[in-house]
Amino acid sequence: MRFLSHLVFATAALALMPAAIHAQAAPNPAPDAVQAGTYKVETNHTRTQFTVSHMGFSDWYGDFTGTTGTLSIDPRAITSAKVDVTIPVAGVSTTNTKLDGELKSADWFDAATYPTIHFVSTAVMPTGPRTAQITGNLTFHGVTRPVTLAASFNAGGTNPLSKAYTLGFNATTTLNRTDFGVKTYVPLIGDAVTIRISAAFEKIG
Repeated sequence: MRFLSHLVFATAALALMPAAIHAQAAPNPAPDAVQAGTYKVETNHTRTQFTVSHMGFSDWYGDFTGTTGTLSIDPRAITSAKVDVTIPVAGVSTTNTKLDGELKSADWFDAATYPTIHFVSTAVMPTGPRTAQITGNLTFHGVTRPVTLAASFNAGGTNPLSKAYTLGFNATTTLNRTDFGVKTYVPLIGDAVTIRISAAFEKIG
């Protein structure tokens, strides 16, 4: 009898969950509504994807998982925003586990010697109501070079599951991997690499 009552309770809770989620306020796309403060990367829902030409026949894709970092932002002073993000090289992921191992090796990213990719912003310049250029220093494979991200603000609001106040952004950039000393199979495998980032940040202060 107790099992049956627990089952009924669980079923009712599941039935009510969608209603509770929908009752939450929708994410707000207005940048001026953003809560000023300090944020941390919400790792599980942040994705960094890279694309490179494979012999000129097709585009080949991969991801880095496990991103961490912080964001400091005030919507009244966007140019003062700061972002500091670290990506573990061992988190490289493709659809081929053998290839993942090769990318972590000394022939490519050399995860043992250079375990992280690190980006620290140096300037933020608005380019539109919800867009900006974020310039910073990218350290990869033991080399630090300036890069510029084309960033866009998605929305801010309370995550209905975690209850954390969350901001979401997309960003893109293109870099030459040979500038960072990764020269394997160039030009057979393309030098230019397109980076796409979809990042979630949770407010911590």
